[in-house]
Amino acid sequence: GTDLDLQTFKLTDQLTGRLMGASADVTPQVARMDAHSLRRPGPVRLCYCANVLRARADEYQGGRSPVQAGLELFGHAGIEADLEIMRLSLSSLRLAGAEDIHLALGHIGIYRALAGEAGLDEEVEALIFEALERKAVAEVDALIERYIEGDDLAAMFKQLPRLHGGGDVIEKARLAFDDAPAAVTAALDQLVALQHFLGSAFEEVTLYFDLAELRGYQYHTGLVFAAYVPGYGQALVKGGRYDDTGRAFGRPRPATGCTMDLKQLASLAHQSARYDGIWAPFEEDDALAATVVALRDAGERVVQELPGQSTAAQDHFCERQLVRGEDGWRVEPLA
Repeated sequence: GTDLDLQTFKLTDQLTGRLMGASADVTPQVARMDAHSLRRPGPVRLCYCANVLRARADEYQGGRSPVQAGLELFGHAGIEADLEIMRLSLSSLRLAGAEDIHLALGHIGIYRALAGEAGLDEEVEALIFEALERKAVAEVDALIERYIEGDDLAAMFKQLPRLHGGGDVIEKARLAFDDAPAAVTAALDQLVALQHFLGSAFEEVTLYFDLAELRGYQYHTGLVFAAYVPGYGQALVKGGRYDDTGRAFGRPRPATGCTMDLKQLASLAHQSARYDGIWAPFEEDDALAATVVALRDAGERVVQELPGQSTAAQDHFCERQLVRGEDGWRVEPLA
């Protein structure tokens, strides 16, 4: 779609003179694999990790050359597939050491259904879309009053940029969209299901709902999400539903997935490093060397001091140390 075209770094092939594009996103390639080389019946779960190059930094994940890791689930249209992807996303952040995770949730289907009900032409829809993206409430109101016919539908459109916040947003939305198309009700039901599951399985995660979240509007078709952690200006994980991505390859299928930048996760792991190491002194001692090897074989992280080193055990996230005793080397807490 348009988003991917803008992100594609283009260059001329010196051998053929033809225009080439460096891969800016792996998802289209995975969709092609599902449609052609695999063609498995039923749900298909795929994952990947690859270098990509972008013409400009991703607004939501930053950087022009991320190491993109992704999860894709093809062939299942139910909320269960979206939940599986979100569970894996949050578990990945946990493993990387993330704390105080904030998960932003939205649903592209709400705006699509209202726009369809209003019969907006392409130009007007683009104007309203752009104002909603900027959360320009006064501007949205003015556009609605100018272009939307019907007081009830206009009132629902005006509520979109105002419905964001905690879990009570969904109940407010049910009241605001009481006479909305059935697709809007179905979208709200999906958000309620997500709220119930995530609230019980990931109690430490703060949920934030935004019904005017239109990120990826060109290709997303339903639920969208992005996970944020304090100290990072972009989402560490983003994803959502993008049904029928494989249509261009002759096999339209329901699909949901997420992407993350492995470099950001590595940075997160480094920042949240735990004090779990063992500090070993520098000595030429066979018994010490054997003890270090045995501890590492057992899964311990042992950091051995180097001659003339200015940093101490705490600088290397160590909270224990190897001390020589009467019966050999033993592990003791650091003073």
